[in-house]
This record gives sequence, structure tokens and C-alpha cells, in this order.
Amino acid sequence: MNISVKRIKAIFIKDYKEFSRNLSISIVVLMTPLLSLFYGKSGINTLDSYYLVFNMTFVMVASYVQSCLIAEEKEKNTLRALMLSPANVQEILIGKSLFTFVTTALTMLLCIILIDYKPANLFIIGIAMVISTLFYIAMGTFIGLFAKSVMEASVYSFPLIAIFSLGTFIRFISYEYPILKIAHYLPNIQLIDIATEVEAGGGFAELWLELIIILVWAIAAMIVTVITYKKRMVD
Repeated sequence: MNISVKRIKAIFIKDYKEFSRNLSISIVVLMTPLLSLFYGKSGINTLDSYYLVFNMTFVMVASYVQSCLIAEEKEKNTLRALMLSPANVQEILIGKSLFTFVTTALTMLLCIILIDYKPANLFIIGIAMVISTLFYIAMGTFIGLFAKSVMEASVYSFPLIAIFSLGTFIRFISYEYPILKIAHYLPNIQLIDIATEVEAGGGFAELWLELIIILVWAIAAMIVTVITYKKRMVD
């Protein structure tokens, strides 16, 4: 199936305009850079503190912003018109995700600069973060399609914040409660494991499993999102 770059570009520009007009959504992007600035000035320089900020960025930007932008279109009934337009599923989902991907990447880069994070292997960390971004955008898209309003999308995003940002502390109590060790397979914790191994000198040979686990999460989230999107088209 052919993909029109012009249609994707048009959806990208439309999302940018919606984002810039909605202060309640756009201001969320500033939260983690401010936290990074605080950490950078206070001298807090542990991997756990760095990746608390990075995982919060994924949730607050890639998931929350994406879900709210889509839910807002549902409220205005513009998403229905977009679904019935000549644009196919790939063009709509890529176009709706591209703006959030760029915004997440720029926000993450700003956080890295402000917090002065210098990984031992930037290439591996970059790949892990790109795959993680795709997962969180897919989750945000799913929530936006599932929610009936921006308010509902905001409420549904809270579990993501608890699990995928603050939930990283589960690692510290999983030794007392073995059942919680299953949480070690969450993408946010896998990302921290990758960062830890990288600082210890690990390369692809040691980290391929963690990267695959995050990729599986991303693919699963995309599949669920596409299924939900097609169901909404039928509805």
C-alpha cells in the first residue's frame, strides 16, 4: 500500500497547530526539563535519578501528549473525519505519531543536556530510547482512541505514570517480594538495566536480550493500537 508523504506532513502540521493552541497540553513538555535542571544544579548524578527523569519524559510527552491530542480530536469529531478521508491507516497513525516522536526526542535531548548525562555508549542508549519512544507513543495512541474525552485520557494516563516512571522503584523491594520480580521485564526497568550494563562496559553482545524485550513491548503495543483504531473505524 502506497504511503503519501504529503498526507503525513499535513497531519503533522495539524497536530503541531493543535498542540501550540492547547496550553494545558503543551505546558506538560516543560515539566521534565525543569526537573532535569534541578537535578543538574543540585549535583544529583545517579543513573536512577537520570532515568527517573527520562522515563517520566516518555510517559508525560510520548504517552500523555499523544493521548490528549487524539482524545481532543475525538471530542471535536475531527478524528472521525480523518478516518473517513482518503488517508489510509498507516498514513494517519504515522502522521499522528510523528509530531509526538519529534517532540519527545527534542524534550529528551534537552533533559540529557540539562542533567549532563554522558553515557559510555551513546549509540546503544540511543537505540533503546528510540524503541522506548515507539512503545510509549503506541500506548498514548491506544489511550487516546479508547478515551472519550481529554479528561478521560488524562485519567487513564495516571497508571502509566505510576507504572512506567515511579514504578522503577519496584526493583528495590522485589528482593523482599519475589512476585514483584516480574516487573523487571517492564520496558522502563529494562532501559535502566541497559544503561547500567553500558556503564559497566557492556555492548550489543550483552544487551541484545534487553533490547529485544523493549522491542517486543513496542510491537505488542502497536498491534493493539492498530486493532483498536480499526475497531473505532467500524464504530
